[in-house]
Amino acid sequence: MMADEIQQTQTAEPGAAEEAPYTLLCVDDEANILSALKRLFRTQGYNILTAASGKEGLALLEREQVDLVISDMRMPEMNGAQFLEQARARWPDTVRLLLTGYAEMSATVDAINKGGIYRYISKPWEDTEMVVLVREALERLQLEREKRRLEALTQRQNEELKELNASLEEKVKARTAELSEANEKLKKGFITSVQVFSNLIELRGGAVAGHSRKVAELARNLARGLALPQAEVQDVFLAALLHDIGKIGLPDKILQKPFASLSAEGRAEVMKHPLMGQASLMALDQLKVPAKLIRSHHERFDGLGYPDRLAGEAIPLGARILAVANDFDAAQRGTLLNNRLNESDALLYIKDGRGKRYDPLVANAFLVLMGAAGADGAKVSEITSQAGLLAAQPGGMPRKTSQLTPGMMLMQDLYSHDGVMLLAKDHVLDAMVIEQIRAFEHAGGGGLFTVFVRIK
Repeated sequence: MMADEIQQTQTAEPGAAEEAPYTLLCVDDEANILSALKRLFRTQGYNILTAASGKEGLALLEREQVDLVISDMRMPEMNGAQFLEQARARWPDTVRLLLTGYAEMSATVDAINKGGIYRYISKPWEDTEMVVLVREALERLQLEREKRRLEALTQRQNEELKELNASLEEKVKARTAELSEANEKLKKGFITSVQVFSNLIELRGGAVAGHSRKVAELARNLARGLALPQAEVQDVFLAALLHDIGKIGLPDKILQKPFASLSAEGRAEVMKHPLMGQASLMALDQLKVPAKLIRSHHERFDGLGYPDRLAGEAIPLGARILAVANDFDAAQRGTLLNNRLNESDALLYIKDGRGKRYDPLVANAFLVLMGAAGADGAKVSEITSQAGLLAAQPGGMPRKTSQLTPGMMLMQDLYSHDGVMLLAKDHVLDAMVIEQIRAFEHAGGGGLFTVFVRIK
């Protein structure tokens, strides 16, 4: 058979090509063998290509997509083993079958080793066996192709998933940073709102003005000195700012007298304020813990306090801290005792109350914080080593309003001459805010502001 006689025969069965669109190449130098193979596979739904030599078979493989090759062993110029060896090297996915006689076993072994054939078929063949063998070979080929397709799909999807994960991680990080920043702004805004509200409560004037702010700073520093977690430090700070909220409905004649000089009836009214304070804050989830501290900040370590007669460690630690800070400032303002105490006497008052009004550990920590002499040496050593007590410093550099520039950050809350909080700590100044600060300064008539700031 000449090269121009190479044929392509397609089955006449309707739909067969769609169900099994495989292409077979039969290579043999005997025309009757090729005709027999074409007749055999005519009804199987395959595309049949034929070639009369190995050279013609290689030329066809270059032009056509062939799924399976059936090659005779004994052919001139290039035998079946040589043809299949080249086919394997150039088209390794094509299934290779070898037709051979019993007398050609040595060449068959060579074809198996070099040509990598799937099976060899002895001549003369049995038609049914030949059809089944080709079908099984093509099914195996299809499984291998599907396996490679799925592996490639999986690899591609894995790469896409990696890219997607990397993109998602970046988006999550960016979103988390945004949420964290927003959350911090909300926290600062909430604390600032509490500070403003606390300040409004004290606008009634008198000795009360500035008390909550001072107690809050003392209590926060003491809580930090006792190495409380940051969340508990903040609860103590918020409770201190609002600890007198229950007094908002008391008449001025009671508020303006020291507790020690009040009548029994007046004291009874004042002693209701811890419960009133807790009740007024219970609706706010963020203030439920501070509300409990407010309820207990007038309990005594010896159990003689109010409203629940709690004693010792049954009193929340935050309330024990608040009690010390509150009484220290109240003693100096004249709202606790009949006489106003100076700072040294107020510290002595705290020292004398250890184990009675105050938790000894908390009282000693406070004395260390304030640099007071006469604190219990052993206990102070224990506090400073185990709790890591650190004296709080105001931080930042003092500046006149004329020295303020945009970008500076407040290191302390800024108050007007009348005690109204203008800006909260950590606020970053801009040109408009600086102008407003200067306007408040000149309008107040109380002298120049001193603003503690640092460059952001």
